Amino acid sequence: MMSVDNPAELEEQVESVQFPSKGMELAGHLYAPDDPPETPLPAIVIGHQTTAVKEQSPALYAQRLVEQGFIVLTFDAAYQGESEGEPHGLEDPFQRAEDFRSAVTYLTTREDVDPNAIGVLGICGSGGYAPHAAQTDHRMKAVATVSAADVPDFFRSPDPEAWEQIVEQAGALRTQEAVGFPAELVSALPEPDEVDNSTPASIRELVDYYKTPRGRHPRSTNQWVARSADLLDQFEPFDGIDKIAPRALLMIAGTEAATLPYSENAVEKAGENAELFTIDGAMHADLYDKDKYVSPAVEKLTDFFDHHLTNA
Repeated sequence: MMSVDNPAELEEQVESVQFPSKGMELAGHLYAPDDPPETPLPAIVIGHQTTAVKEQSPALYAQRLVEQGFIVLTFDAAYQGESEGEPHGLEDPFQRAEDFRSAVTYLTTREDVDPNAIGVLGICGSGGYAPHAAQTDHRMKAVATVSAADVPDFFRSPDPEAWEQIVEQAGALRTQEAVGFPAELVSALPEPDEVDNSTPASIRELVDYYKTPRGRHPRSTNQWVARSADLLDQFEPFDGIDKIAPRALLMIAGTEAATLPYSENAVEKAGENAELFTIDGAMHADLYDKDKYVSPAVEKLTDFFDHHLTNA
């Protein structure tokens, strides 16, 4: 763990910030120690889950990591939350990767941030977007993920034929929007009263987080624009992940998570610079907010970023 002059006095100070990403203003929260040292600090960008917002899991991880002396930036992706972009709810994976680059650019302009000590952390869907962006953005000195997901595969795998139909319809949906119809939205999750024992466990755990007071947020709609499918279908988040080397990659996942194979396969592709760290007994969404599983994840992340950012 990194040390500061007065660790007992470190209290997070959250500042609302904005920064541009391909012509759209993104809304962010900057977490900084209340009484930081005079020298610039290492910083971490945290991206949110698919259909989520910065106030959910990213806020929890930011609060933990700022206590270790890092500056942390969370943000709503374009078309999501408080950020600009229409139609709202569009899941554009290429834009999501660009948002990470734009967040890093913003941090490099701040006097309190060491521009040569910036890391990125992607949670769930952002666990695919952050490594993708880092392949070619070498300002990202260390790359980490928590419960990483390959969003196109996650949407496609339950019913490939239905997914192909959505992809085929995307062009027509674009035309509908062009002549004035609203964007067609798809619900990512069922409502709690629609869940029963026949519902896959991977869906039940997400409903339990997003659709209950545990993790619900008014700007996290759990809906996505249907024509996103033609963008998602072209996106392979972990192809080329070996380009991150020799920079370090850490992927954290629960041993019981349905998404664990994404991290396993990505680490295997990435090479010797990559590490898979598993949390015993954790399912995918357990790492969103359950202290039993989040605490060891944060401890590992602290050691990882401390080593690769402060000792670089």
